[in-house]
Amino acid sequence: MATTSRSQPMHQTIRNVLRDEILTGVLQGGAVLRQDQLATRFGASRIPVREALRQLESEGLVVYRANRGATVTRMNVEQICELLDIRVALECHAARLGVPNMVERDFDAMDKILDAYEASTDINEWAEYNRRFHLALSAPANNRRLRRLIEEYCLNTDRYTHVAMSIATGKDKPMSDHRRLVEACRRRDIPAVVSLLEEHIMDTRRELMANERAAEVDERDEPI
Repeated sequence: MATTSRSQPMHQTIRNVLRDEILTGVLQGGAVLRQDQLATRFGASRIPVREALRQLESEGLVVYRANRGATVTRMNVEQICELLDIRVALECHAARLGVPNMVERDFDAMDKILDAYEASTDINEWAEYNRRFHLALSAPANNRRLRRLIEEYCLNTDRYTHVAMSIATGKDKPMSDHRRLVEACRRRDIPAVVSLLEEHIMDTRRELMANERAAEVDERDEPI
C-alpha cells in the first residue's frame, strides 16, 4: 500500500485532506468527487482514493449516487436535527462513563482547548475548538467505538451548524456552557454534567430550528 513519508497509509492522507475540505466548506454539499481527478491530485492510484471515499461515506460526509459517483453529502435541517438527537444520546452516555475516570490531565486538556477557543477571533477555528472540546470530554469513557461514533456525529453536525450559530449568537454562550461543564466534571457531578451537556446540544437544535423558521418567513415576505 502506498504511504506518505511519515508512513501514514495513503488512503488516510487522502481521507484527512478531503474531510478537512468538506468540514471547512472548501468542498460544498453536492460537489462531485471524481476518482481519476483525485488520484492525479494526490499522485496515487485509484485504490487508496476509493478506500478514502469509502471511509468518508461511512462518516456520512460522502454519498454515492447513480451515474454521478461520489458526491459531498447535502443535508437539510430535519436531517441535522436527527444527528443532534443522536449526539445527545451518545455524548451523555460517554459522560456517564467518563466522568468517574477523569484525572487532572483531562481537566487541563479541556481548559487548554477552551483557552485557545476564547482567544481565537476566527469563526472557522471556533468550530474546530468546539469539536476538540467535545471529543476531549468523551475520551475518558475509554470506549473507542463510542468515541468514533461521537466524532462522526459531532463532525457532521458542526459542519452544518457551528459557523452559522457562531455568527448568530457569538461564542460567549457556548464558552460559558463549556466552562460550566468542566467545573461539573471536576466536582464529579455526573447528573449535572449530563444535564448541562444535553441542554448545550439541544440549544443548538433550537437555534437551528428558529433560524429555519425565520428563513421561511423571510422567503414568504419577499416581493413577487
